[in-house]
Amino acid sequence: MTPSATSPVVHAQKLSRRYGARWALAEVDLEVPAGERLLIVGANGSGKTTLLRTLSTAQSASLGSLHIFGMDVRTHAVQVRARLGLLSHLPQIYRDLSGVENLRIFNRLLGIQGPVEPYLERVGLEVRPDPVRTYSAGMTKRLSFARLLAQKPELALIDEPYGQLDPAGFAFVDTLLQDLTDEGVTVIVASHQVDRARHLCDRAILLHQGQVRWQGPAIDVGRAWDVLHA
Repeated sequence: MTPSATSPVVHAQKLSRRYGARWALAEVDLEVPAGERLLIVGANGSGKTTLLRTLSTAQSASLGSLHIFGMDVRTHAVQVRARLGLLSHLPQIYRDLSGVENLRIFNRLLGIQGPVEPYLERVGLEVRPDPVRTYSAGMTKRLSFARLLAQKPELALIDEPYGQLDPAGFAFVDTLLQDLTDEGVTVIVASHQVDRARHLCDRAILLHQGQVRWQGPAIDVGRAWDVLHA
């Protein structure tokens, strides 16, 4: 399939993922236009991380169809993966190496050229030789953001961006999400920080037991959450 200029960045139909006998995602329909900031909310175990990992092609769907950038991920996973970035809620960092060394290895694996120091500076980290095991949880989180930025993704998938961060880190994430949008990046965020994230995103979906129970303007997702859990 050849993508068109008007194709949504993400188009999923009846997307489902099963782990054994349990359906972590159940017939999720989702369309995300270019440049949108979409918020995914839901309780623990609702399917947020599973949805992000499936969209990232880190895992395949059990049922349903998924097109990203107008391409079927079943036959174009490599091309799709080259144009997106996933920031997991679990840091995938070499703790005995420095931040610079981590980024250099990561970039080498992905074939990314150029210096890594500007990405560290952009996320507020000093260029230092100390191993990551000496970093605070917040610093490690910022390093993960630097790795995402180095990829220069067209689609950024971000799982719990505010985790392990202090108030200054919260403000950093707010600014980063706006910067990514200003740069033309489509952003999908899963977060427990509903009250904060809903003000930064355009639209939201509410997951419950792997199903989309509500979708609409992000600013209204708090009321939808209250109704679902009343």
